[in-house]
Amino acid sequence: MCKGRVRSAVVAAVAVALVAAAYPRGVVAKGTAPGANASSLWTDPQTGQVFAKPGPGRVPLTPQDAPSNEAPGSPIQAALWSDAQTGEVFSKPGPGRLPLTPQVTASTEPPPSQIQTLQQETRELEKQVQALTNKNGLQLDGVNVKLGGFIETAGIYRTRNQVADVGSDYNQGIPFNNAALAHENETRFSARQSRLSLLVSADVAPQAHLAAYYEFDFLGSGTSSNSRESNSYTPRTRHIYATLDREDWGFHLLVGQNWSLLTTNTKGIMPRQEQIPITIDAQYVEGFNWLRVPQFRVVEEFGHGLWAGASAESPQVVTSPIVQPTGVNYTNPGNSAGLLNATTTYSNDWVPDLHAKIAYDPGWGHYEFKSLLRMFTARADGASRHTWGYGFGGAATMPIVAKYVDLQLSGLAGYGIGRYGSGQLPDAAFKADNIHLVAIPEAQGMFSLIGHPWAGNDLYVYGGWEHADRAGAPSTSGYGWDGLDVSGCGYEGGKTCQAETRDLTQITAGFWQDVYKGSYGRFTLGFQGGNIWRDAFSGKGGRPKTNIGIFMTSVRYYPFP
Repeated sequence: MCKGRVRSAVVAAVAVALVAAAYPRGVVAKGTAPGANASSLWTDPQTGQVFAKPGPGRVPLTPQDAPSNEAPGSPIQAALWSDAQTGEVFSKPGPGRLPLTPQVTASTEPPPSQIQTLQQETRELEKQVQALTNKNGLQLDGVNVKLGGFIETAGIYRTRNQVADVGSDYNQGIPFNNAALAHENETRFSARQSRLSLLVSADVAPQAHLAAYYEFDFLGSGTSSNSRESNSYTPRTRHIYATLDREDWGFHLLVGQNWSLLTTNTKGIMPRQEQIPITIDAQYVEGFNWLRVPQFRVVEEFGHGLWAGASAESPQVVTSPIVQPTGVNYTNPGNSAGLLNATTTYSNDWVPDLHAKIAYDPGWGHYEFKSLLRMFTARADGASRHTWGYGFGGAATMPIVAKYVDLQLSGLAGYGIGRYGSGQLPDAAFKADNIHLVAIPEAQGMFSLIGHPWAGNDLYVYGGWEHADRAGAPSTSGYGWDGLDVSGCGYEGGKTCQAETRDLTQITAGFWQDVYKGSYGRFTLGFQGGNIWRDAFSGKGGRPKTNIGIFMTSVRYYPFP
């Protein structure tokens, strides 16, 4: 018995030695079964299965069953045995046998062509991930796309009821004491100032750039909109324009809807660089000069901080509370078939509002001189008659404590400039002949102090004023007539209150505090509170006055860093 075992072990050892010496690395044995044609065998290191060739698509060989007592056909065929269940390869049958070490190199590595393909796909995927996570936008071929905007929930409290959303009525919506609204408070919550923007830009050449910008919010109100259950308000376009910039020429072109050229910039005269009050109230501040209208604008950058620009902007006249005389075509309801709102009126102007501005950045502060020219049209007795309005103004921004406190001043004065103030005073009235128009003398001004006491905090104080003089006919078709009956303005239920606004004055203050600012965007809290005083012209029964306190809170998340 002992001699037989020794003899079997010697035969197996000799067989293994012959196999190792006769075949290259990776070869386990010749043949798949006794009597089969010889071929190389390969094993998988994870499953232990035996294959006739390496690489993908290989088919495992049928494992050999446990050997019988019959003598092998040749020493090499008897050298290896495979397990029928696991596919492992052994040098001898029976219990206690040890599996041979599988050859890894040839059985697991894919062909070189597949490695190159996988490497190329990995590089492309890395580029896509980098583009998606790029803080400067998403690169699509030669065009860069960048998202912006914020989600806001605002809280609104007014000491008099305006029945208004986050955009307050800074003039006629401030009720005198004859109205029941003047004796009611108002509380509202609103998310409609939330907005989304899209900036698409492309570098056509090192010195030539194209861009398009679109921004909308939800403050538009259709004629069927309501707040009973689902508010059904429509998105409102704030900005939609395209720009062409040639840095080598210092030339900049803008076409589309944007802030008026009359709006003060923080530096130069470039879009998205406007100096907008950082208030929560969507109507900003009394005395702030602004519009958002379609326009054609050209700007030249001369170097050394000097800029000049001109624009032609869509015209429109503020008429309320002017009463249109009988037989005069001054304004008309919108044509719904022509896609205008039939529930409001549009003026007959055919010459755009024309603007010019010079801006200077000397290295300390920013300074502007601006002007505007307008034309108003009325038709009566078979003829059209035109009246010109104009205005001149300026602005200055001065960092009186560098990085900590900025002082901002702006003003505009002229004839027929009411449209350009947050109070929306009327632009023109009718003369005594009730045919010709007259531009109303007006003035607007605003100041602000903006503080940055620590990182992530902004404190602000704004003061604003808008004024109009008497003009035109001694009747309701003129403006500020001293014969208007204002005797009922001072008490609730007063039946006659023909008051027309002479002065609007506002003081408001607030802050913004960042809770988080980083690669995941910005989360900030804000508060604003202040008062507006509305003073009317004197008339029969006195000189009416009223005021309103407005307090707002805001929670905003800017998801795009």
